[in-house]
Amino acid sequence: MHIVVIGAGVVGVTTAWALHQRGHQVTVIERLEGAGQETSKGNAGQRSYGVVYPWASAAMVRKALPWLLDRQGPLKMRMPPSLNTLRFLLDTLRFAYAPGVYGLNKRAMLRLGMHSRTCFQAIEDAVDLSFDGEHAGILHLASTPAAMTEYADTAALLDELAIESALLTPDQVREVEPGMRGDGPLFGALQYRTDGTGDCHLFSQALARACGDRGVRFLYNTTVRRLVADYHRVNAVEVTDSRGTVERIEADAVVMSAGCASPELLRPLGLHLPLYPVKGYSLTAPLVDPERAPRSTVHDDNYKVVSTRLGDRLRATGFVELADFDRRIHEARLETIRTSVASRFPGAADMDEATTWTGFRPMTPDGPPAIGRGTRDNLYLNTGHGTFGWTLSAGSAELIAQVIDGEAPALDLDPFRPGRFAE
Repeated sequence: MHIVVIGAGVVGVTTAWALHQRGHQVTVIERLEGAGQETSKGNAGQRSYGVVYPWASAAMVRKALPWLLDRQGPLKMRMPPSLNTLRFLLDTLRFAYAPGVYGLNKRAMLRLGMHSRTCFQAIEDAVDLSFDGEHAGILHLASTPAAMTEYADTAALLDELAIESALLTPDQVREVEPGMRGDGPLFGALQYRTDGTGDCHLFSQALARACGDRGVRFLYNTTVRRLVADYHRVNAVEVTDSRGTVERIEADAVVMSAGCASPELLRPLGLHLPLYPVKGYSLTAPLVDPERAPRSTVHDDNYKVVSTRLGDRLRATGFVELADFDRRIHEARLETIRTSVASRFPGAADMDEATTWTGFRPMTPDGPPAIGRGTRDNLYLNTGHGTFGWTLSAGSAELIAQVIDGEAPALDLDPFRPGRFAE
């Protein structure tokens, strides 16, 4: 079959790879100049297979107001909020307090995370990619005794799902991360032993090149105008290139992996997909003293900032900001990220030379991505991964390829069904 994949972020590129591996002819359409240029460009760098969790949780709702009022709190919202923001928050509340939904979704996402780890390993075994990738585990620090109590509950769930983890004392934390010499509070950590790191931007570009070398067609600087469909099928994708030329690309199947741009393209086909552009920030700085830098990924729960070693660079990421598509970079956010790095890894990197990034994670109001068939026989969705796109991409790509080929997917996809928001 000829399959068109819309979007060349990490989800779209891994989808193209999975489909090509199954013998399909694949065309990838991307409005930007290359692969991994939007959400995939400056994310946290962690492949946190054992850490994934739903956005909508009662615990998060209880913490939301204090976070909003705290200048350095991890949650921010533009005031006054837009109608789109309010709708998203109301939907989030509905899912957060729906009996049993959070627990079911968390288990489903953790299973997808571990499946994704296996799929990443298969990709890395099949093709030589250079993206500063490792699987050395990650740490979630505990800045309070209460945090360690929460981590003990999390560790019990991980044990139930056979996901390797360990509760560490402060001394054990420093054995794992000897470069952590700052004065930030520390009562221990939860270590996720199967998790990994890597530069999502470099991975997306490297895998796109590997796909291109094998015959996958990439159309960059190309905007999708609409999906040309009848009541049963999508027959073509109408696009415009950088010169304004309109073209119809015939397709046997279409996979929507366009992140935050997905809802607008799907709406004319009667599919309601309430994705919200959750904004995040990152700083990427050159190392000046590798001995003081993290070996892998360290999540500082005190500031909710993630610091990750990417070769000779340090990537520090934080914040969940609800501001629609506002791309402004607020200095106060960057200062909080710098403060976190200084409290854990002082002297590791030249933060004055850091490059800044902000981007939008396509978040569903409940949390799980949308993976499965859409409102036409040959329309498929693999989008809405929120803050876990890098982590879940390889697994969700293999799952949607199985669905397209008529196979039973490796995991139960009911929690991820695209039509659940209309129910």
